[in-house]
Amino acid sequence: MIASLSLILLCQLAGEVFVRGLGFPIPGPVIGLMLLLGLLLARDRFAVLGRGPLQGDGVEQASRVMLANLSLLFVPAGVGVVQKLDLIAEHGIAFLAVLAISVIVTLLVTVATFLLASRLMAHRRPLDE
Repeated sequence: MIASLSLILLCQLAGEVFVRGLGFPIPGPVIGLMLLLGLLLARDRFAVLGRGPLQGDGVEQASRVMLANLSLLFVPAGVGVVQKLDLIAEHGIAFLAVLAISVIVTLLVTVATFLLASRLMAHRRPLDE
């Protein structure tokens, strides 16, 4: 389990180093997650990689433990919010407005993406059949 957690954290570290070294505008953990996904997919195709922390379902079990305790990761963010209550009281209306606008824009973009994807898939079906 410790080896699997170490592999997950090493992938995150590799993603951070990659992003900071090349200056990409992508979060390092996202690159690390893609690296971990690549390792897991390669493990399923090549038996040589199925050793150490990639053996069996070690990474999957470690990730289940992390997900079970995910709420603990929100404690620092909650403490940060409590420390800035005066700022929230001063600019609370602006925070709420930005939050509401960003939720609406996100929903609209999601709907537009879904509609576009479903139209593209509908156009491709007659060609495949």
